[in-house]
Formats: sequence, C-alpha cells, structure tokens
Amino acid sequence: MFRAGRLHSNRSRRLAGRLAGLRPAIKRAPLQEEGSLVRMIGIKLEAVGCQAPIGSRCRIVAGDGNSLEAEVVGFSDGSLFLMPEGHLRGVQLGARVVPMNTGSAVAVDEQLLGRVIDGAGHVIDRGPSLRCMHHMPLRGTSINPLHRSPIREPLDVGVRAINALLTIGRGQRLGLFAGSGVGKSTLLGMMTRHTDADVIVVALVGERGREVREFVEDILGEEGLARAIVVATPADDSPLMRVQQGRIFGRFVQADPSTTRKFGGTGLG
Repeated sequence: MFRAGRLHSNRSRRLAGRLAGLRPAIKRAPLQEEGSLVRMIGIKLEAVGCQAPIGSRCRIVAGDGNSLEAEVVGFSDGSLFLMPEGHLRGVQLGARVVPMNTGSAVAVDEQLLGRVIDGAGHVIDRGPSLRCMHHMPLRGTSINPLHRSPIREPLDVGVRAINALLTIGRGQRLGLFAGSGVGKSTLLGMMTRHTDADVIVVALVGERGREVREFVEDILGEEGLARAIVVATPADDSPLMRVQQGRIFGRFVQADPSTTRKFGGTGLG
C-alpha cells in the first residue's frame, strides 16, 4: 500500500513537471474566439458568444463547410448584428461566427489598372490575381471642408459639346439623368476614354449582369480599360456590397498623396 502510494506520488510530480514545462507554450498559443448564429431576419444576422468592434469583419462558416464574410454593423445585450457580403445559401442556425479582427480595406495599387473588381475589392475579370502592396481602409475620416481645394481648373472630358457648352471643373460632381436607351452608358464610355486624367475610376452600381460586361467590353473597350479601374456590383449582389462599392470609389479619389500621384485625382462614376 505504501509502495503504491509512493508510485502515485512520483507520477503526479512527473506529470506536474511536464505541465509546468508546457505552460509557456500554452500562454503563447493564440486563442480564437468564436460565436454562433442565433437569428437571421432578412439579410440581418445576429450572433452571440463573440465580440467585435463596429466596422470589423467576421467569417460565417455554414454547415456545408462553405464560408462567407460579414461586417459588424451593431450590437446589443451581448449580441452582434452582421450584414453579409455574399449570398446566404447554406447558412443555418448555430453556424460558427469567427471574428477576423480586421476592418474592410481595399487595395490601391497600379496593378488595378485595367481590372474589374467587385464591392469587396476582389477581381472578377479573367485576369490573374492581385498582389498589391498598398491598402487603405474603406471607412476613412471626413475631410475638413476648409481643406478642400476649390474648383477652378476646367477638365477636358474629350467631348467638344460638353467642353464648350457645359464646362466641367476638375473635382466637380455632376449628375447624368436620362431615360432608357438614349445613350447614358455610351456618353460615359466616351468620357472615360478621352478625359484628360491619368486614371478613371468607373463605379457600376446596381446594373444588370449583362450590362456590366457590355460596358466593359463594347463601350469601354481595350483603349478605355487600359487606364481605368471598374468597380462593378450587379443588382443581384448583397446591398452591403453596393455600399462598399461607394466607399471603394471614394477611397481611390481620397488616396494618400503618394498614391494619388500614381492614380491622378479624377474619377467618373
């Protein structure tokens, strides 16, 4: 009995020593916080069991193993409210919600010239994947209105009728409104190809899928696409993607000075 007790004591000490040796590794091991999906109303998702700040992103792992990203848009009583970026096929009650601890960002680099991206900044054309070095957060800070440059310099859009009768200033915002089939996209394509700017950013928000391809291939063409960046979010995409598309458009125009010199400072959308 005494011998058995001593063996048990020796084993306990050896086990305690091994655990003590593992303690530093356990402390260094990263812990992944996860929650679960408890409610879905329309496109608004509610998750519990995890915490994340407003504007950050979470990955939702569906039951079939597929995953989609969502943005944190609110919280209440220990719950997170999320807006998905993609379709909710396969998402079910209890799906894993993993905070990514990163906010929405967009690549701002010369590699984007001639490319077509979606509202999340992902390439949707047939070209190679991007390896951009410069990224900017989609949620930027507002600019002091007294720090904005006044509109004094005319912008040559390459259309003589507009230059002569409806002169546009560099940095000006303008609206183009007309009925269906009267040439809005054609005029936009002309201005994209011939405007006196280093880079043109074109935002196609809520267009039908076939119209996006027609604009890129037929109206814009290789000449116009060579110095353009097209951000396209078709009508059947998530509403959050359309909101982010507007943010992407703004971030290209409000890029930091070094990036602005590379991309010029004019966008048409």
